[in-house]
Order: sequence, then C-alpha cells, then structure tokens
Amino acid sequence: MSGAQQGRALLGCIADDFTGATDLANMLVRGGMRTVQTIGVPEAQEVAAAARGADALVVALKSRTIEAADAISQSLAALEWLRAQGCRQFFFKYCSTFDSTDAGNIGPVAEALLDALADLPGSGLTIACPAFPENGRTVYRGHLFVADALLNESGMENHPLTPMRDPNLVRVLERQTQGTVGLVRYDAVARGSDAVRVALAAEQAKGVRIAIADAISDSDLHTLGAACADMALLTGGSGLALGLPENFRRAGLLSAACDAGALPRVDGGAAVLAGSASRATLGQVAAWRASRPSFRLDPLALAHGEPLVEQAVAFAREHFEASTPEPVLVYATATPDEVRAAQHELGVERAGALVEAALASIARALHALGVRRFVVAGGETSGAVVQALGVRALRIGTQIDPGVPATVSIGPTPLALALKSGNFGSVDFFEKALRQLGGAAS
Repeated sequence: MSGAQQGRALLGCIADDFTGATDLANMLVRGGMRTVQTIGVPEAQEVAAAARGADALVVALKSRTIEAADAISQSLAALEWLRAQGCRQFFFKYCSTFDSTDAGNIGPVAEALLDALADLPGSGLTIACPAFPENGRTVYRGHLFVADALLNESGMENHPLTPMRDPNLVRVLERQTQGTVGLVRYDAVARGSDAVRVALAAEQAKGVRIAIADAISDSDLHTLGAACADMALLTGGSGLALGLPENFRRAGLLSAACDAGALPRVDGGAAVLAGSASRATLGQVAAWRASRPSFRLDPLALAHGEPLVEQAVAFAREHFEASTPEPVLVYATATPDEVRAAQHELGVERAGALVEAALASIARALHALGVRRFVVAGGETSGAVVQALGVRALRIGTQIDPGVPATVSIGPTPLALALKSGNFGSVDFFEKALRQLGGAAS
C-alpha cells in the first residue's frame, strides 16, 4: 500500500534552495514516489492541497546563504510541519557541490535536525553524501570531485556567494560542527550495505554524529540508501535519494512503480529567466543567444537607476506579439570577471539582490502578458521568481535533464516551471525544457 493510499506521506525532505528541492523531488519521482514540493513551510490552509496523495513531501527553503541561526529556525519549522504530515523518515538536501561556508549552513542545520529528532530510533547518527555521479559529482576518501577535478579546481572556487576552496569534506564539515566528523570509506561501500552498517556503527561508537560517505557510482548510492534505511535523518545531495523509494517498497509501504511523474498540460506563453553565473548556465545562455532573442540585465546599470525592467518587458512583448511569436531569454548571467567587478562596486549581497528583484519583477510582468511556462536558471533566482509568482506548491513531473524535472504549480492558475540549478543541464537545456513544459519552444 502506498503512502498516498494511506493518506500520509512517507518521506519528508528539507532542501536549502528551490532548485535543489526540485532536483531531489525529481529523483524520488524516478523511483516511483508521487512527490509534492512546497515553497516554504505551508500555511495551515495549504496543507490539504499540498500534501494530498503524495508519497514524499519536499519543503523548499531559501536557507543556503542566510545566517546559520535563521537557517536552523526555518529548517526546524519545516521539520515540524513534515512530522505533522506523518512522515517516517527525513532528508536534509543540499547542493552536490556542498555549497557552504565555514560558518554553515550544512553542519549547523544537520546537527539541529538530529537534536530535534532525538525521540526517534536511528537519530544518533547520520551521513553526509553530496555525490551525484550522473552529474559528475563523486566523493572518494572524503574528497569531492566535479568530473575529473577536485572541488576547489572545478570553478566552484569562484562562486560569488559560497566559494569552495577545500575539497576535503571532513575538514569542511568539522569547521561547521561541534563534534568530530567521521568518514565511511569507499572500501566499506564497495563491500555492500552490511559493511556500511558495520562502518557506521564503528563511527558512532567513537562519538561521531555525522559521517561523510564515499560514493562514486549510482550503485554506491543504492548501497548507502539500503544501509541507512533505519536512520531517522539522512543528509546529502539528491543522488543519495536514489535508493530510498525501494526501502519503503521492501517494507510494504510503497506500491510498485507507477506513473508518478504525470502532470496536467499547461498552455500559454513561454520565457526563460537566468540569474546564475555558473559555467553550465553561461554555455546555455550562449547557445540560446546564437539563434533566439535575449535581453541582458546589467547589475551596475540597475544600481544606477536605468529602467532595465521596463525595457526587458517591452522587449518580451514585442516578440510575443510578432507575426511569429517566440519566447525570450532575460538574463543576468556574466563571466566571473564581470561578476567580481559588479560585486566590487556594489557588494556581494546588493549585487545579487538587485538581479533577483529585477527578475522577480519581470516574471510578474510576463505573467500578466500571458506567460504560463517559465524556465528559470539559478537557485537564488528560482526562489525569487516562484515567490514573485505566488507559487506555493508544485507537482513534480518527469526529468528534463539530470537533476531537473518538469513541474506544474498547484493552484487555480497552473504554471509550468523548470527550476534549474545553475550548474545543471545540457547546453541546449532551455529549448529542451520549453518543449517538455507543454509543447514546442516556438
């Protein structure tokens, strides 16, 4: 019997940004779990609509780069709501590049969640595993690789908000936590789930509460998932969720795989909004601009009061109303040097806030023009856009590219949305996403 048939969700998830939430939800849908993602902790009147019929619930927060105390508070509020929905196990999801700073927020939030779940069996220990081999993220001997490069040589060392300059995750997490961080080495993972359980018990006997877990393949993630079936809390990237649906299926709590990703069709105009400065998004923007209309937002010009929002909306309207209408891209994506120049003049927080606010305003205006299909690149940008559009919950559909599913909002006027982490997606992702969100991209 499925969690939906019982009317109670099985797995409750907390994600530290919006695209990370859809990434995780995508993985659960692929495993046959009907999944609903909420935007923030739902208000009381939204609970029934958001949770009805779901096997898994994912609460999307915007807590990756805020103060640790605020991230803890929001995460605990999400946990309380998920427990009230009857969830049996919990998952704290962060980026597969372990985006964080020495102050948090991965370590502080994980420790707070463990403390809050102390009344449940299996709450004495959790693992931390950001591995996502399908997208080139692997962990070996506690070190995070992005494709063939160590994390600190992958481009993440230039991230404007969370520059990652240390690939040793044990060391990174120990700077954020109160206790010793353990390591489940690949030697144990390669021998199977029983060996992992033995390794975890040894770590817990040493007083470890959080252990980094190695994984270099999807098979390793299935092994880890099976070994951690009785843990109250797991933490990691979306890849770690690969093995979780089968755990519930083996326990007789989830029915055989069904069409968990079925979504209603959404018609209407289409647009792409990009705020990420990642390498992947830079390539996607360049590919679109080679043959499609685009409008660039310059944060320095925004700061100087230039009416770029109005100009972008007028640009979009012109193309929507042309004899052959076509979608447009509005982007603030820039090279690392351009990003640094803007941050030097405006400050990191103001530069990011200006871009997010502008793209949120543009999204509202495009919606008023009849746009109902949005592709959004960047976690912070996605958060700003869905909030601006008043989206409170999403049904999760099938995968567009690894880590990015199609979604449709829950509400009186459904929107089709693809919310993409900056680092994800093929070079033609924007075109591909618009086709899957309800028809041809033209």
